[in-house]
Amino acid sequence: MYDPAVEESPRVLIVDDDAVVRDAIGVVLSEEGYACHAATGAEAALEAAREAEPHLVISDVKMPDKDGIWLLDRLRREHPNTAVVMLTAYGDTEAAVECLRRGASDYLLKPPKTTELVRAIERALSRRRDELARLRYSKSLQRTVKEKTTDLRRALVEVEAAYNSTLYALVAALDAREHETGDHSQRVVRYTLALADRMGVPVAQRNDIARGALLHDIGKIGVPDAILLKPGPLSPSEWEEMRRHPQVGWNILRSIGFLHVPAEIVLSHQECWDGSGYPRGLRGEAIPLGARIFAVADTLDAMTSDRPYRKSQGFVKAIAEITRFSGTQFDPRVVQAMTAIGQAGLEAIARLESRPL
Repeated sequence: MYDPAVEESPRVLIVDDDAVVRDAIGVVLSEEGYACHAATGAEAALEAAREAEPHLVISDVKMPDKDGIWLLDRLRREHPNTAVVMLTAYGDTEAAVECLRRGASDYLLKPPKTTELVRAIERALSRRRDELARLRYSKSLQRTVKEKTTDLRRALVEVEAAYNSTLYALVAALDAREHETGDHSQRVVRYTLALADRMGVPVAQRNDIARGALLHDIGKIGVPDAILLKPGPLSPSEWEEMRRHPQVGWNILRSIGFLHVPAEIVLSHQECWDGSGYPRGLRGEAIPLGARIFAVADTLDAMTSDRPYRKSQGFVKAIAEITRFSGTQFDPRVVQAMTAIGQAGLEAIARLESRPL
């Protein structure tokens, strides 16, 4: 028996077109501590359920107009947390099975015995409490997972920002070592991203391409200053040493998980479309797309930037020169993307302030 002083009395809605049955069940359940309501038909019961929000409904299967199965379907749809016990006539097994299939908690034969009625209701309410507890736990778990996922995403963003800051600091040090003017590496990144955007490269791939462009000369950390900073032409042996820097860069980056794709761009950034580049002599689309895009961006920046040994040659000449080598040194599609951006667009990109990836 439920004690109203201890917990809320379960609300039970009794649905039957026979007043004698309604009253008899109501008396029994009231004595057991249940708060009982009654309805004479299925449609009235549905309206009462909307107002009283019962924990359990006891309904006859066969009633005038809308029957108990109609009411069961509506209750399962509109009040899924309400348990339902059906009353069926003696021998109507088919109806009883159909009720269970449609979501009833139990069924009883009319007229129900008091002990069987009470036990059926206790079982139905017990299952309802278990289902609600599972539902609350599931929602709580979903909230926890959502919160943890948000925290994880925030942490990953912070970690990525820290990675990017470290990469930029390293590249800035390399630029300073070579006495580069301005922000060479970051301008190359901006050109590379603009070309990738013009070519329709998926956004998900652009971060890796940008990092490859940023780190393209990381291998020069292994080139002696006497060679790297030599003001005059390099000797054949010195040139051979300089040509090692893509491989050295790849060796540095390849073991870093999130730099696997950038490492391939670093290894391939001196390859040429016609296969005349180094270190592997790759040809055409065998060269990673990021490296092909970078090759145009790097040449453009080199020709339009002041260097200690020469002045900028300007965008008009740089665009013309890169176009002249389309199909030999450079991927024609990348060159087309550069010309599509145009001189004014490229000059605007060069003037942009540098910002993290």
